[in-house]
Amino acid sequence: MKTKLLLLFLFVTGIVTSQTIDLELFADGFDNPTEIVNAGDDRLFVAEQSGHIKILKTDGTVNETDFLDISSIVNFSGERGLLGLAFHPFYNVNGYFYVNYINDEGNTVIARYTKSEDNDNSADPASAIIMLTIEQPFSNHNGGCLRFGPDNYLYIATGDGGDAGDPGNRAQDVNGLLGKILRLDVDADAPYIPDTNPFVSTDAADEIWALGLRNPWKFSFDRSNGDLWIADVGQGAVEEINKMPSTTAAVNYGWKCYEGNQEYDTSQCSDTGVYTGPVAQYLHEGSSRCSITGGYVYTGTNYPNLYGKYFFADFCTNEIGYVNIDNILTWAGTFEGGFTTFGQDFDGELYIAGNNGSVYKITDTTAGLNEFENSQITIHPNPANDEIFIDIKNGITIGSATIFNMSGQLVMETEIRTNDTRIDTSKLQSGVYMLSLEMDGSKYNRKLVIN
Repeated sequence: MKTKLLLLFLFVTGIVTSQTIDLELFADGFDNPTEIVNAGDDRLFVAEQSGHIKILKTDGTVNETDFLDISSIVNFSGERGLLGLAFHPFYNVNGYFYVNYINDEGNTVIARYTKSEDNDNSADPASAIIMLTIEQPFSNHNGGCLRFGPDNYLYIATGDGGDAGDPGNRAQDVNGLLGKILRLDVDADAPYIPDTNPFVSTDAADEIWALGLRNPWKFSFDRSNGDLWIADVGQGAVEEINKMPSTTAAVNYGWKCYEGNQEYDTSQCSDTGVYTGPVAQYLHEGSSRCSITGGYVYTGTNYPNLYGKYFFADFCTNEIGYVNIDNILTWAGTFEGGFTTFGQDFDGELYIAGNNGSVYKITDTTAGLNEFENSQITIHPNPANDEIFIDIKNGITIGSATIFNMSGQLVMETEIRTNDTRIDTSKLQSGVYMLSLEMDGSKYNRKLVIN
């Protein structure tokens, strides 16, 4: 039987090409950056494959002293090295952060470190606690990405263990940790297993959240709704992008039965298995494209036209693309950089970096077309206390107004029916929010400060 698998959620609707973005040099001088993350403030932390973590400030300068240097215990060669970095959701309280690296034995290590007690710009190298070690059969396909989900659990991406074609069928093996997304409760005692993990109390590995992945080099959560986006590097024909609600567990993304939505090797696949296909994909055939680098859904406020789009890049062609709300994949431009990672700052603005050592900020070449300042809409006061007013000129009507906190959680939603609308903000805590107005199918976004 040629096809014996049920594929769900395959929503690929098309691929188009459009030049809509540009890159603005933000900083340079990095050595093989593998990760750019924030710790809940205005700093960016850049992890280098060799084992160094550097602090990048808002003016584009880099602290002279590393935040952390673990190069002496990191195996840096080929696809190995320091591959992941994530800060605890309450880092400002406990000082905890987590790294994913390959050790001298060639195995994956997930470790927790702690910020120095007397220096916010330094970590204590002696504070390491090893939380998980995973044996790697080959040197490639290590995955490596770490992210905290909306549930405050730590998610870990692992590749299928390497070689080619997953010879051990490890991605489909529910008793192994390779080719998976794992989920840990880092605030619990070892072995850090959440009770709600899908394979707890079954004949399978308790750490598993999702399976059937080849080399999910990067994944992320949409700050606006929690959706999990996974960019999975293909074998030789297809690069795929997967998306699922963050609460959906035990999803099998199909490798090695499928590469993208194309059958690859079903000889060891279940006749009755349910496999989830990608929401978007692109092919190698007819191009030099070869390896996807996953990014983030844009939730910033500087470029409203980018809002809600998931950004990614191809390592070989230096092309940057995005997937919109309708799962249409668009190539937005070709640049230089050998892109290995994206970054997201505290405000939701996006960055990208690669093996040329430069960090770029992603900008919109059509910026201004959808800005409040160039529209018929004004809001006041801003900063605000107990209320804001939305003034709509020339009789333009708006359907709705929504307010999100900077973690992407919806905190208020209301309809707007008049040209001069008052919104009660007295129940909002002091802080920074994003106000999103929808008018005739277009969205207008503005940062809102509540005193």
